[in-house]
Amino acid sequence: MDEVHNLLPFIFSPHSRNQKIAKDYIQSLYDGVLKKRVSLEPLRWKNVLLLFSGLEISTNELAIVEQIYNETKAREPATEGSKHELVWIPIVDTYSKSIEPKLKQFGNVRESMPWYSVYHPSLIVNQVISFIQREWKYKTKPILVVLDPLGRVSSSNAFHMTWIWGSNIAYPFTNSREQALWQEENWRLELLVNGDEISNWIKDEKYIFLYGGNESEWISKFVKEARSVAEATKISLEMLYVGKSSRRKQVQNIVDIIKREKLNTSFLQDQVMIRLFWTRVESMFFSKLQLNQTNEEDQVMREIKKLLIYDKQSGWILLARGSHIVVTGHATTGLQTLEDYENEWKEHGDKDGFEAAFKNHYAKLSSRASPCSKFEVSAEIGETPEKLTCPECNRHMHVFTSIQCCHDGKIDEDFSVSTVTPPTI
Repeated sequence: MDEVHNLLPFIFSPHSRNQKIAKDYIQSLYDGVLKKRVSLEPLRWKNVLLLFSGLEISTNELAIVEQIYNETKAREPATEGSKHELVWIPIVDTYSKSIEPKLKQFGNVRESMPWYSVYHPSLIVNQVISFIQREWKYKTKPILVVLDPLGRVSSSNAFHMTWIWGSNIAYPFTNSREQALWQEENWRLELLVNGDEISNWIKDEKYIFLYGGNESEWISKFVKEARSVAEATKISLEMLYVGKSSRRKQVQNIVDIIKREKLNTSFLQDQVMIRLFWTRVESMFFSKLQLNQTNEEDQVMREIKKLLIYDKQSGWILLARGSHIVVTGHATTGLQTLEDYENEWKEHGDKDGFEAAFKNHYAKLSSRASPCSKFEVSAEIGETPEKLTCPECNRHMHVFTSIQCCHDGKIDEDFSVSTVTPPTI
């Protein structure tokens, strides 16, 4: 890599060996605050956050980067000298025949950023792009690679931990920090959702159903059946609809139905909130994957896989009491469990309580029906796992490639690599 004359190896390698290389690129950066071309000097002996992305980086992705930038600057007073700097490195095909519109778009995106950027996309040559794709699994989804002052990789993608815990808690965005956060974490409701209303439900030790899917008939039945059982068992129950990771139009239709039919359930207020929920869930999976925490004994990884699998099927339910999660389940089995209350587990509920009775009957039904578990990973993310165990049976899952279009989203949500469990023997 030493012979590649551009910004990335200068940052990536020890500085003392790269002064000669840097001469040709003495002003490789653009300062987003001063709005002018500058040298690489501000990055010397700093922790450097490298934002790799195409020109189509989304508003939500830029918002989380801006939060990282602002909160990091707030933690590091200018009088003491900044310990971290952020650099946007655009991945652009500068050999394209239609390069002029791309360069104009690059300029517009660059001007919107207060942090450093590469001055011109042509400084990032193909050898470097190949290195990024090979070493850090970059495809088209933005990644945030963190380098320490000696150019060593502290995190191959700090986005995951930031989506999960926020930039203040994720600071200083290293693998060791990410591992420490997971060691302190457990499978609890606050890991998935937060906010004042949810916090009050948890504080009051209420029963809470989180649920998702895009089948209006099932959702209507589920909400009404849950309310009926809650009334019969005299429990305090809250419900929150969190949509689906894709199929935005269908999810919006569900929200409209909830409003129109005045179903007794809360719901995430807009598509942005729904997308943020699923980004958070997906980030948990990729964070665990990045840290090689994928064994079947890892409860968080197992339950996250269930959510992502059920999301690609008809839907899912999650029952919690306060912070404690009781069941993460399939939509059909969850509804059947509620419908069976009067004839199958009412006496058990009267004796042992709603929580134990619901959990036991759900497990009983689940053992009878075991559809294939289909797990999908967007090919645009790049971090496709080589192997996974099924969260239901602990067998290794078979890997297949599928191409699909749901007619309502961007390509990064529709092009995916799917896996299914092998048939039961």
